[in-house]
Amino acid sequence: METTGITCYARGALLPTVSSQHSSTKLNALRPKSSSSVTSSRSLKSTSLFGESLRVTNESSLRLSKAKNSSLVTKCEIGDSLEEFLMKSTSDKGLIRLMTCMGEALRTIAFKVRTASCGGTACVNSFGDEQLAVDMLADKLLFEALTYSHFCKYACSEEVPELQDMGGPVEGGFSVAFDPLDGSSIVDTNFTVGTIFGVWPGDKLTGITGRDQVAAAMGIFGPRTTYVLALKDVPGTHEFLLLDEGKWQHVKDTTEIGEGKMFSPGNLRATFDNPEYAKLIDFYVREKYTLRYTGGMVPDVNQIIVKEKGIFTNVISPSAKAKLRLLFEVAPLGFLIEKAGGYSSDGKQSVLDKVITSLDDRTQVAYGSKNEIIRFEETLYGSSRLKSAQPVGATA
Repeated sequence: METTGITCYARGALLPTVSSQHSSTKLNALRPKSSSSVTSSRSLKSTSLFGESLRVTNESSLRLSKAKNSSLVTKCEIGDSLEEFLMKSTSDKGLIRLMTCMGEALRTIAFKVRTASCGGTACVNSFGDEQLAVDMLADKLLFEALTYSHFCKYACSEEVPELQDMGGPVEGGFSVAFDPLDGSSIVDTNFTVGTIFGVWPGDKLTGITGRDQVAAAMGIFGPRTTYVLALKDVPGTHEFLLLDEGKWQHVKDTTEIGEGKMFSPGNLRATFDNPEYAKLIDFYVREKYTLRYTGGMVPDVNQIIVKEKGIFTNVISPSAKAKLRLLFEVAPLGFLIEKAGGYSSDGKQSVLDKVITSLDDRTQVAYGSKNEIIRFEETLYGSSRLKSAQPVGATA
């Protein structure tokens, strides 16, 4: 596929206000002609969004101009809506529709997380007439959104790691793997949590690599609600902010992860019987790195993209086995980091080059700037696949 260039421009010092009359999602014009024949037990009719049914406009509300249909526009602007950004970035209407539908699901999940009732054992909210734990509620919303997109063939969730047929086409369609609510155990503490998903072309979620993704994204539910996404043929990783009127607005693009002393060390119990990992952590402390770790993978990785510096690590040891799943978490986040200009590693290679052989494949991982990944690989395994002009290992 030919690589598409994209340039982002700021409209001004202040982002423009978006009129609420345009805040409805413009989906129907992107629906395939055969979509009326697709049926599913999963229906979005019962989904509530800010106390109202999920809003879908008629086809006349999204009439693509002949100019937009005939050629791919490659200028995006900071301040663009999600729909404007996607239509300027890709000519694939199926991908546009899928990413827009997932944006609708993320918007609803954000509201449900924010208004969840938390007891001693779980945080719950309503889903139609049911009361569900927020992670299972998010799971259902994402499956419904993918069904409604009409372009998803298979989907698979970390909550129930089995392929589900979404009714979409194989040719021109996609398969999606997602972690519906990463960090669900810390919702009650009011920490930031999020959704992670990766999009692969066709009908396969095994025998593939992270580099085969056509898109990946995460929804971040914190003081701000953001939708951070990357597309295969568009440079950079792009952040969209959920505005008060319910619209996603493009507020940042990241194309480079630089050097900076910020670290987020996961699975620290592994330092007990992994001396190399202990040496790496000692280096960060000795060199006065700033510790930024929440226990939620989404915010801990997202800060690298937002701050454009730092490193996240989650390392294994003989007694602390790998917990992070390659398909649902590691590969999609690796895609976002590498599209943002950063690097990923399992200690010896990019996590995007690891073949996903089963839905439950697990791995250790590091994300960060080039020199930080070199340091990670050299310290844990004695050498790095990445070139370096000077020694950067923890013993340098």
